[in-house]
Amino acid sequence: MYPEILLRPAGKAGDSVPVTILTVVEDLLFLSKIQQTATVLGIDVRPMDLSAWAEARTDDLPHAIILDLNHRSISPLELVRNLKAHAATRRIPVVGFASHIQADLISAARAAGCDIVLARSAFTQQLPKLLDGLRGSARARGG
Repeated sequence: MYPEILLRPAGKAGDSVPVTILTVVEDLLFLSKIQQTATVLGIDVRPMDLSAWAEARTDDLPHAIILDLNHRSISPLELVRNLKAHAATRRIPVVGFASHIQADLISAARAAGCDIVLARSAFTQQLPKLLDGLRGSARARGG
C-alpha cells in the first residue's frame, strides 16, 4: 500500500536517531490525534512553520511532512509541487489526506508529487503504522 521507501522496518529498539515529522493540518482535533499517536511512538511531530520554510537550512529538514489536502490557508498542491521541485526537499516523503469523496483532489495530489495519499478515515486507521513506517524510512536513510 505504501511506497517501498516507507515500508522499511523501524530498526532496533535502541536506535536513538531523532525523527521529526512536520504537519500542515488546520483541524486541531485531528492534529492532536496525530501528535498523541506520535508521542506514544517516540516521534517528534510538530506544526510546520510555513513562514520560515523558505529560510530552512538543509540540515534542519524534516524526515516527512503530513499534509491536509483541504488546508484553507495555503495551497496544499502548490506546497507539494514546490517541495518536489527543489533538490534539497524532493526526497522528503509527503503524506496527504483528504475526504474519500474527493477523488479529483486525491488524483491531483498524486500528480503533484505526494508520496502517499489516503482518505481521512484510512489515514486515521493506519496512523500508527504510517508514523512507524516514516520513522523506519528516516532511520534507513541515515536520520
